[in-house]
Amino acid sequence: MGSKDKEAVHLPVMFRQVMDFLNLREDGTYVDATVGLGGHSEEILRRIGPGGRLIGTDRDEAALMMAAERLRDGRCTIKKAHFSGIHEALGGLKVDGILFDLGVSMMQLKQEQRGFSFLRDEPLDMRMDTAQELTAEKIVNSYPEKELRRILTEYGEERLSAKIARRIVSERPIRTTGELAGIAERAYGKRGRIHPATRTFQAIRIAVNRELDEIGEGLRAASDMLRQGGRLVIVSYHSLEDRVAKNFMKEAARQGVMRILTKKPLTPSLEEIRENPSSRSAKLRAGEKL
Repeated sequence: MGSKDKEAVHLPVMFRQVMDFLNLREDGTYVDATVGLGGHSEEILRRIGPGGRLIGTDRDEAALMMAAERLRDGRCTIKKAHFSGIHEALGGLKVDGILFDLGVSMMQLKQEQRGFSFLRDEPLDMRMDTAQELTAEKIVNSYPEKELRRILTEYGEERLSAKIARRIVSERPIRTTGELAGIAERAYGKRGRIHPATRTFQAIRIAVNRELDEIGEGLRAASDMLRQGGRLVIVSYHSLEDRVAKNFMKEAARQGVMRILTKKPLTPSLEEIRENPSSRSAKLRAGEKL
């Protein structure tokens, strides 16, 4: 889960490292591809000069409205764009740095009626882009048991995927987050270190938003957009996201397109984890366009 939101006392995750690896220039052009509430973008604007430019993109319209309110600066442009469409949305613009801060944001988890959290009973939605048709409710209530099992296994790494998928099909229709969480809880029978519904919700959310495909397509688009010497910074929050980032970087380096700046992913300090427990799973990878 990402912490893109610069709240009252918390900076975005690995804030200093992100800024260092972006290697911001005063007259540079930068993209915050997950602008969220604008925490990273605000600092980028503070560091670039009058000739600098920032484009903040996101597919969540609620986040875009909040970011636009916060980032009232003539050097900043806010645009709606999925990762896969970022190159087209920006008209083939060449840039000096691109940031991807992946995962679901704290704002999305806390915002009512979005259906991302199993801590409240609300409609099964989970769409980052509320304009798209596919919702969690459609997946849960219409996908075959075999496909549900695949989603839970591949996107949630859920060891009880077969049992949960079978229960989902037998208990349809399922309309709320509470009902879906209850199925996962009953499948486990008892609570362990993490909530029994954690992996199920992650898997369904990834499927709804095509998150892994979007990340891969977005990173390829970002590589095309970077000028020589431009920086790509990726912060991920679970192994599936990090695997996509790692594989992209390795392939780009093999092809002579990108120089890897982080031989191993950076992780938050113990102090940051103590101050912001949601950062504990974060990994940062960075590369430079050749």
